[in-house]
Amino acid sequence: MPKTILKVSNVQKTFKKQQVLHGVSFDVKEGEITALLGPNGAGKSTTIRSIMGILFPDEGHIQFSGEEEGVIPKHAIGYLPEERGLYKNVKIMDILLYFAELKDYPIKKAKERALHYLKKFGLEGKDKVSIEELSKGMGQKVQFIASIIHEPKLLILDEPFSGLDPVSQEVFKDEIRELARSGMAVLLSAHQMNLVEEMADRLIMIHKGREVISGTMDEVKEKYANFKCTIQGVNRLELLETIPQVSRIEQSEQTSTLYLEPDVHIPSWIRKLPESMTIHELKIDRITLHEIFIDIATDKQGKEREKSA
Repeated sequence: MPKTILKVSNVQKTFKKQQVLHGVSFDVKEGEITALLGPNGAGKSTTIRSIMGILFPDEGHIQFSGEEEGVIPKHAIGYLPEERGLYKNVKIMDILLYFAELKDYPIKKAKERALHYLKKFGLEGKDKVSIEELSKGMGQKVQFIASIIHEPKLLILDEPFSGLDPVSQEVFKDEIRELARSGMAVLLSAHQMNLVEEMADRLIMIHKGREVISGTMDEVKEKYANFKCTIQGVNRLELLETIPQVSRIEQSEQTSTLYLEPDVHIPSWIRKLPESMTIHELKIDRITLHEIFIDIATDKQGKEREKSA
């Protein structure tokens, strides 16, 4: 059983008269990637800032492994903020060693790790180059290295893929996986649902400050990722609406997507399709994490329940 590195319990936070967190709870375990998801304004940044000690919850508890409640072991945490910020006129090696020193990490070891990661991220030989001479993507790689230079037990990544090209995204993705395999606990907040779906072991989704989904990726898919049927061919909506166990239908040009109700037995359902349908191509798969996210953010499921009531 993986060890719990961070435990967030019933955290609540109010700014002026607006409550932005309503009892958010989750664990982050060693060797696992936990995704913290939600639309803009859901409360993700407030949650992360509370974990980092930048903000203090009004109620609830944040507990780090081996520490007293409320104690934040900054030397054991790596943090890549959404808003990047490095000293632009400072050389890359100097800034990486500065971040290591802030965490009381041995300078000799930090320099070895810095050179290793600069080579790994395609920045070999640029240790004496200043940040202002780098592209945005290269600067982001340097900031990522700064967040892991001291071998933290917990790594918090806030939108790590933002602004990266596809190749750099793959590099980051592989490195985050490798860090988790080495035993590091990773808390990841990102909007690229396809990357999150590939990487995360667990996820918590919050909406309007409340937890709406939590569990392992397999548990979430089993509970929320119902089947959908995509049909290529021109079909009248009235005909499609006669098909049983369909919660909603979306159409665009020659494509119809039928979102199925939970617990549909696919072989039996297929036999109920009208013989008069035009089917050039048919595909059945589960909805993606991106579609689950959109459904939650726009409350599509709730609206569909209202329509059927």
